[in-house]
Amino acid sequence: MVQVEEFKARRQALMQKMGHGVALIPTAAEAVRNRDSHYPYRFDSYFYYLTGFDEPEAVVLLVAGEAPKTILFCRDKDIEREIWDGFRHGPEGARDTFGFDEAYSITELDQRIGEYLANQLQLFFSLGADSDWDQRLGGWLKQLASQARSGVATPAAIVDVRRLLDEMRLVKTPYELEIMRKAAEITVDAHKRAMRTTRPGLMEYEVEAEILHEFCRRGSRAPAYTSIVAGGGNACVLHYITNQDLLNDGDLLLIDAGCELEGYAADITRTFPVSGKFSPVQKDVYELVLAMQQAAIAQVRPGQHWNSPHEAALNVLAQGLIDFGLCQGSLDGVLESGDYRRFYMHRTGHWLGLDVHDAGEYKQADGAWRLLEPGMVLTVEPGCYIRPAENVPEHFWNIGIRIEDNAVVSADGCEIITAAAPKTVQEIEDWMRQA
Repeated sequence: MVQVEEFKARRQALMQKMGHGVALIPTAAEAVRNRDSHYPYRFDSYFYYLTGFDEPEAVVLLVAGEAPKTILFCRDKDIEREIWDGFRHGPEGARDTFGFDEAYSITELDQRIGEYLANQLQLFFSLGADSDWDQRLGGWLKQLASQARSGVATPAAIVDVRRLLDEMRLVKTPYELEIMRKAAEITVDAHKRAMRTTRPGLMEYEVEAEILHEFCRRGSRAPAYTSIVAGGGNACVLHYITNQDLLNDGDLLLIDAGCELEGYAADITRTFPVSGKFSPVQKDVYELVLAMQQAAIAQVRPGQHWNSPHEAALNVLAQGLIDFGLCQGSLDGVLESGDYRRFYMHRTGHWLGLDVHDAGEYKQADGAWRLLEPGMVLTVEPGCYIRPAENVPEHFWNIGIRIEDNAVVSADGCEIITAAAPKTVQEIEDWMRQA
């Protein structure tokens, strides 16, 4: 259910940050898949963050200043179209349900926009995000400029509204965290289902089907991103999404999958043996990655900078690779040379929220890493990917491991909201043995 006061508070907070001016935030357009078929509709995250309104063809206008006002433009109530496409709120229903001051038909936007843009000092808009909206805005501003001799002024400055919203979205409210914990719970159960289902001889897509089944069964109608179900050497392809190969005895299976619930993403990765039992070398590499993650999680707390978890993970990885004989030299030497990047080429996390790679800068204006604050949500996802190579012993070949959890920064550390997914070697083997 839409929490009207939550979204009204966000709009008020944005208008306070604006000071004076008008903000224009459209939602995403529908996308045609082929001929008469559309992709399932997904709203624009910035628009939804301010409105809770999930219908296409909608725009929110916020007028800040001495007489603040919130306006929604949306599709008309149309009983005939509802027979074909489903329920529409219509302007009047949307105004009352979502707490706007005014609401109008989207067909009236061109006619009415001038009264909101005229004589405003600033326009808050995201130039470059959508060329169609850029062109449309240019037409409105040109029309306003033509009225200059009548005393009508166009906005003197255009400010990127997303920069303000990015800062707001970075720290989650209790309402948002409640949804994210539920998304995490559903995703945990999907990974557990996948572990229980997996056995040699299945196809990757059969395991993916089990994950999607659990998502949908629990109320999530879509994954937050295309699931990665990568057996054997496919796990060394970071964004492998083909999911069409056979799962073989003796291989590992890496699954990176998360559901979307009420717009919010979960993002979990687990790696486990197809047969249910790690080989000795698989266990060694797995426990190295697990130690990387444990070191990184220990750095997720208020006051630590964003890069601290990554730095902690790299120290563990580099020493492990030296111990395995995969890198040569001292710990400092391997870190300085970047030799470890042959086996670990991504960073250790990202922000998480309405987008799986969520809004928010990682560095401050002065170039320093951002400090973590309570309410921020991030992933912690170290990995190690060992491809066949002449200078790599064959028993390491095609071992690809990533372990990913979702962390909420708390007052004195962090809460791992995905901790219930089996993660240690013993937990994984015990869980799969009970299948």
